[in-house]
Amino acid sequence: MNWGYKLTLVFVVFAIGIFYLVYQSMHINTELVAKEYYKDELKYQQVIDGVKSANELSDKIQISQQNEMIIVQLPAEMKNEKVSGTIWFYCAAEEKKDRHLALEPDADAVQHISRKIFIPGSYTVKFDWHSNNKHYYSEEAFTIL
Repeated sequence: MNWGYKLTLVFVVFAIGIFYLVYQSMHINTELVAKEYYKDELKYQQVIDGVKSANELSDKIQISQQNEMIIVQLPAEMKNEKVSGTIWFYCAAEEKKDRHLALEPDADAVQHISRKIFIPGSYTVKFDWHSNNKHYYSEEAFTIL
């Protein structure tokens, strides 16, 4: 084989490689963490204030698994208080695993959530709640088995 054929073969292999990489890059999932970063960033001072308020409580939120239930235990100060807010089970790997739930604890500041609505994996659980006209925010790493 002379050098002309070798050079042509190198160009053909290179072109096929480039086309393969372009094809693969067009099929990569590029999900964003948030659809509107700018609006979320403007509200971030509320998150900072909420974290500060949550850190002033006697204890952190406790989250655990028992059988088919996920149990969320709010700090002792939230017992017998009117609490409203949201729980966001955020999965960084796949947006379809995310779950947004209402935070509706009982009088003992405990909420039970069925594990059946989740796909097993690693989550960051984001708690955003109000009680006694005060805003609280907390995040916990959690793995659902």
